Amino acid sequence: MVGAVVYPLSGTADLSRIEAPVTFKAYLLCGFAAFGGIFFGYDTGWMSGVLGMPYFITLYTGLQYNYETGEPVDVPKTEFGLPSSQKSLMTSILSCGTFFGALIAGDVADFLGRRPTIIIGCLVFCVGCILEIISTNQEVLFVMGRLVSGVGVGFISAVIILYMAEVAPRKVRGALVSGYQFCITLGILLANCVTYASSNRNDTGSYRIPVGVQFLWAIILGIGLFILRKWPRSPRYYVMKGKIDLAARSLSQVRGQPLDSDYIKDELAEIVANHEYEMQIIPQTSYIGSWIACFQGINFIFYFGTTFFQQLGTIQNPFFISLVTTLVNVLSTPISFIAVEKLGRRVLLNWGGVGMVITQFIVAIVGVTEGRPEAQNDAAVKVMIAFICIYIFCFASTWGPVGWVIIGECFPLPIRSRGVGISTACNWFWNCIIAVITPYMVGNTPGSANLGPRVFFIWGSLCIGSTLFAYFLVPEMKGLTLEQIDTMMEETTPRKSRSWKPTSTFAAQMGRVRDEKGSANQQEFAPESEP
Repeated sequence: MVGAVVYPLSGTADLSRIEAPVTFKAYLLCGFAAFGGIFFGYDTGWMSGVLGMPYFITLYTGLQYNYETGEPVDVPKTEFGLPSSQKSLMTSILSCGTFFGALIAGDVADFLGRRPTIIIGCLVFCVGCILEIISTNQEVLFVMGRLVSGVGVGFISAVIILYMAEVAPRKVRGALVSGYQFCITLGILLANCVTYASSNRNDTGSYRIPVGVQFLWAIILGIGLFILRKWPRSPRYYVMKGKIDLAARSLSQVRGQPLDSDYIKDELAEIVANHEYEMQIIPQTSYIGSWIACFQGINFIFYFGTTFFQQLGTIQNPFFISLVTTLVNVLSTPISFIAVEKLGRRVLLNWGGVGMVITQFIVAIVGVTEGRPEAQNDAAVKVMIAFICIYIFCFASTWGPVGWVIIGECFPLPIRSRGVGISTACNWFWNCIIAVITPYMVGNTPGSANLGPRVFFIWGSLCIGSTLFAYFLVPEMKGLTLEQIDTMMEETTPRKSRSWKPTSTFAAQMGRVRDEKGSANQQEFAPESEP
């Protein structure tokens, strides 16, 4: 073939050489991609604050507020707020959009690539923001904006996890993917700072400023990815598409090694051999069949924290307390960067789950005894706030980041994009359910259960189920390549997975090992240019 290039597709049986050393570029790539977490975090944070803003409440309910005295007019402070139905709809509709966005993103990412899908998500997100800003008291327009923004966030949240897991080196993959959760917490903190600053404005700027700031995150990520379009794409994406030359070039850029380096040859051969093996064991059926093959709480505080603290009737400055809980969330997350690689995924999930169960039950017990408004016990209120912060610490340093890490690691390449999409969509689905039902559970308007702090009995009980799920069903994936994780799941059980060690490479299993003289099976590929 004239002009063809020959790239060797034979690797090594040496387990220590199936991945190149970690480079600064890999950190930089994943760090920039993780920036997308700010979308999710910021939107969660600003909605919580806006729902409690006097001007926004007056705009949608007609209830009046005296800005000089800082008190509502003619209604008790605990009853000054949006109806449960409005809070439920305005909050949950975003998660509804993200659910469908995450499901669609998997196919789009396989068809167009990871980077273009994220850019599309940024554009869709901006359209939703425009609809939110131009609405005044038009609930339908505001809700439509939230729905469209959600689709964009769904695109971004699913594909970023996919991309980071595919390009991050195995030794620091957990830490780098945890950076996505850290960006989520930063987004929540920034949103709370903005809403805290604009909460007492007596004009549309009170809620339009927090909404408008979102454009900044879309511009940074979307334009940044467009300008950096020559940055490497996922090598595993190219392998899945059969573009081995481009996969080699991308892997060379990610790992900072020459194209003819043995590290690049060995890692690429391992990825290709693993893909061939997976294609043999995963049925290649119809479009619907390929989807079927994928199946062989903390957000309560950040969605409704401000309004929940208002309704308790025992906290003087709910906006400030929400800011404090958000700060705890941000400062706790970086602990996971080290812990997820030193202690492992299972340890963090199991002990983090235990901590969340204990703290939530303590909040509930204190809340229904000495923390009641009529008890007027300031010490009990401080205990509740303290244990809510400890609960957030337990989540932010364990389940928050590790959940994203597990999603990115556990699926084989042929179904990884859809598997990550489904997993991310499930996250948004349950976010949507929480956003729908929580206002009715804790609200004090007619038709609401008015559970108050008793809702933490429910959250604590659900955390028990989550902890048991992690203990019995989630395997340890620390220190393994994405290809080795597939083998581990075939050969051991989750409870014994921590002691599992790989014994051979996929290149060896598929007969792609170079002989002692260094010769290799070779295959010709026409030269291609990266799109």
